[in-house]
Amino acid sequence: MNLVARIEHALKAPLFGCSMCGQCVLHSTGLTCPMTCPKQLRNGPCGGVRADGGCEVRPEMQCVWLKGWDRAERLPWTDEFHELRPPVDNRLWGTSSWANWRSKRDRQTPAGWRA
Repeated sequence: MNLVARIEHALKAPLFGCSMCGQCVLHSTGLTCPMTCPKQLRNGPCGGVRADGGCEVRPEMQCVWLKGWDRAERLPWTDEFHELRPPVDNRLWGTSSWANWRSKRDRQTPAGWRA
């Protein structure tokens, strides 16, 4: 992990529980890291949300997407919650999302993928 990624991790991990996927979408997901979902879904709940709002994989935790939805409604840019995000690029794990955003690497998508 380079210096920028270490600084980013030191700031974002304690505040938001960031997983350092290199493609941060916190601003769009109610300041909730979607990579904390056990299924690592970037576009909403898996359909396995329990009646009490718990995760189907880890029942002791609240569904990340329900938490994000609740938080996003209180932010001025709430409409971004509904944007379709590209699939996770696993090659970016552990890299700085700030650097990837600046270089536009976080917006590169697999061949054939489009929203």
